[in-house]
Amino acid sequence: MLESLEAPDMDSGYSRLDPAFRLGLPFKPMAVSKDWFDWPALPDLFPVSFPGVQTKRDSFLIDVDLDRLKARISDYFNADVSHEEIARRYPGAMKSSSGFVVRNARTVRETLLARGGSNEDSFVRFAYRPFDDRWLYWDAERGFLGRPSIDYRRQAFKGNSFIEAREREAKEDFSRGTPIRGLADNFGNGFSNFFPLWLRDNSEDGGRRPNLSGAAQRYLKRLGLSVEDLFHHVLATLHDPAYREANAGALRMEWPRIPLPGWPAPGTVGVPPASEQGSASLDRETLEVAEALTRLAARGHQLAALLDPDTPVPGVTTGALRPEIAAIAVPATTDGRNMTGDDFALTASYGHVGAGGAVMPGQGRIVERIITPDERTAMGDMLPALGDTTFDVYLNDRAFWRNVPATVWNYKLGGYQVLKKWLSYRERGILDRPLRPEEVQHFIDTARRITTILVCYEHERRFAQAF
Repeated sequence: MLESLEAPDMDSGYSRLDPAFRLGLPFKPMAVSKDWFDWPALPDLFPVSFPGVQTKRDSFLIDVDLDRLKARISDYFNADVSHEEIARRYPGAMKSSSGFVVRNARTVRETLLARGGSNEDSFVRFAYRPFDDRWLYWDAERGFLGRPSIDYRRQAFKGNSFIEAREREAKEDFSRGTPIRGLADNFGNGFSNFFPLWLRDNSEDGGRRPNLSGAAQRYLKRLGLSVEDLFHHVLATLHDPAYREANAGALRMEWPRIPLPGWPAPGTVGVPPASEQGSASLDRETLEVAEALTRLAARGHQLAALLDPDTPVPGVTTGALRPEIAAIAVPATTDGRNMTGDDFALTASYGHVGAGGAVMPGQGRIVERIITPDERTAMGDMLPALGDTTFDVYLNDRAFWRNVPATVWNYKLGGYQVLKKWLSYRERGILDRPLRPEEVQHFIDTARRITTILVCYEHERRFAQAF
């Protein structure tokens, strides 16, 4: 590099960099839209958010199988079983907590035993990872969970939804925006923030109010839109590949900012009231903005269904499948017979237990190949979004899922490679049993959901280029 100082045209090997002061003066090129700082950040719209639940005892308090979790909790709340015996059976249960709340594990158990038995309502569904819902035993007792996020638990009522996001994404490509219906873990290293759609009132009747800032309320009132419209507009934006690419640098440095035409609404500080803007042009502009946001919100509703493993999607996971979707992640065996018996055992080394009982990723067994002519015919218009390379993903030496496109296999959400991460926790040596047929189907459905998401955005991109 020093030789360039003696070159006749020293500037030829360099480019001008104008680092953004508001992003912390990063001294490397960054992708940032020119309007980035004109857009509201996520907390400017939804001011209340909560960190995810952190157990510090995942292996004891979380399980794929509810019956197995209930058996462990029953032993824990059995006063006839000593602390030493609980520690022998379930080492994680008797580890003293550290970090957010520090408390001796024996003291915690003695307090809970004195309080009474386990609570059936404390067994709750838990978004452990994107597309990986499990069961959690949740309790607010100090030190039982590393970070119980009590306020979050109160807002995880039926009918509420959350969007997962982070203020910084220093080491990963942006893959935030998972919609959640209840409690969730923190996705990736560090803490996630979960922004609720609704907040429960303190009133006796348990009413709810929208989680909106004053500026967001004025904006929506002007457009005649609802908090659900804004929530789903945000969801659609966060998953838009064009948005992620155009703002990749900024998304690593601060909260996501959301493009909202006409933001902020008239009457906000620094914005003239509507009466001073000309009613005819304002009405026309307002109508156009409302229609645009309504279209994006509709896409967000579709996306929310695709990203929720418990929501059936006709043509993708239920009913008569579209032929192009039916060609994705087809269960198969090397001899062409149906899967049976040991074929359901996942033994291809996608994960193993590491230090402290944590599940560590393994290489697994995926066979890369070119999409066959028959698959190409079936997949049709999906190919531009999926490419020519696909994988056969093996459970074991005999059984596999045929045709998992590379873009689907590599898809990330919440910082995780979704399909591979799901498999890593379900090795027979970790799960202590083969996969069930419904779990094999879950992998299939997830691959098809991801496929549909990728294809929808690619079709939209091509349509925009055509006009």
